[in-house]
Amino acid sequence: MRLTIITPLSIVVDEDIDSLRAEDESGSFGILPGHAPFLTALAISIVSWRVAGKDRFCAVRNGVMTVEGQTKVAIATREAVTGDDLATLDQEVLQRFQSEADDERVEHVETMRLQMHAIRQMISRLQPGANKESFR
Repeated sequence: MRLTIITPLSIVVDEDIDSLRAEDESGSFGILPGHAPFLTALAISIVSWRVAGKDRFCAVRNGVMTVEGQTKVAIATREAVTGDDLATLDQEVLQRFQSEADDERVEHVETMRLQMHAIRQMISRLQPGANKESFR
């Protein structure tokens, strides 16, 4: 099988592999040669694959994985970090990815709160009897 892992900025992995393990919201799963076509959204996790008896690893920050034509596995992700040391990827990179995702959620909530406040202000100014001159 051919594995390709891409980010918006680069092709991180492009090599022939023997098998692959990944994780989506439902849990961990494996892909072997001849797998049926498949599409899933990956979680923040470690993708591992085997090449000639050697395990390789890549931390991915979410993403989409497709299995096409029983010979091609493609992963598109926001960010990917490869490494041979699973402990380092697991402790450092995944924690950083999770922390960044948490920060993005907080920023999103704050943005939505500001938008709702602005909408409430506009609606209150548009009510009958409101001082429309102060809206300008």
